[in-house]
Amino acid sequence: MIKIRIILFALISITLTNCNTEKHKFPLDKRYWDLNDYDKVVLELNYGYEADEKLPTFDDPQTRIIVEKLTDQQNFNIVLDDNELGIKHRNEVAEKFFSEWKDMNNIYDALDRKDQYLYDKEMLAVWHFGLGLQLKYFKLGNDQIKENADDPNSSRVINNINSNVSTLIENYLIYLDEINNEKAFTEKGKTKLANGIDNYFPALIELYPDANYNGMKNKAQLILKKAESNKIKSSLNKLIELIDSKSKK
Repeated sequence: MIKIRIILFALISITLTNCNTEKHKFPLDKRYWDLNDYDKVVLELNYGYEADEKLPTFDDPQTRIIVEKLTDQQNFNIVLDDNELGIKHRNEVAEKFFSEWKDMNNIYDALDRKDQYLYDKEMLAVWHFGLGLQLKYFKLGNDQIKENADDPNSSRVINNINSNVSTLIENYLIYLDEINNEKAFTEKGKTKLANGIDNYFPALIELYPDANYNGMKNKAQLILKKAESNKIKSSLNKLIELIDSKSKK
C-alpha cells in the first residue's frame, strides 16, 4: 500500500511539473488563485506564448489543470461570498476580478483559416467565469449603493440600481451574440454555449425578476430563427418561455 501511494504521488508530481515548464510557470500548488496570481497568469497566457505555440486546453491532460484553475469560480467566490468581510472590500475585489476577466477574453479568441475557433471550449469557460462573476459583482455594487445611501428607497438610489441591472443585462446579451458565430464552434462547443444559457440566464432572471427583459426576449427570438443547433434552439426557447412566465406574474 505504501508503494502505491508513493507511485501515485510521483505521478501527480510529474503532471504538475510538466505544466510548469521552464518557459511557462503557473501557481498550480495553490488551492485558489488570488488577484496577484491572475495578474501573472493572464499576462503569461496573453503574451508569453509564441504564435504557433499551443495554449493550455481541456483536451490536453498535461495542461488541463491550468484552464480549470483559470476558470474556477471558487477563486472569486471564496472572497465575494464571505459575509465576514465588508461589502466595500468585496466589491473592490469583484471589480478587480472583473478587470482580469476582460483581459482573459483575449486569451482563447483565435480563429483558424476556416474561421473556426481554435479553443472554443476554453473560450466559453472564460465566458462562463465572467457571467458568474458579474452576477455577484453587480449585486455587491448595488448593495453598497444602498448601504451608503441616506435613504435606500429614494428615487435616485433606485434609478442607479436599475441602471446597473440594465448594464448587467446588456452584458449578458453579448454572450448571445456568440450564437451568430455558431458555425465557428465544434459540436462540443455548441453544447457548452447552450449550457451557458441554461445555467446563467435563469440565475440572472431569478436575481432580478422585475427587470425589463424585453430586449433579451427579442434578441433570443431573432437568433432562434437563424440558429441551427438543436441544443442552442432548445436553450433559447426555454429562455423565452422563462421571460414570458415572469412577465405574466
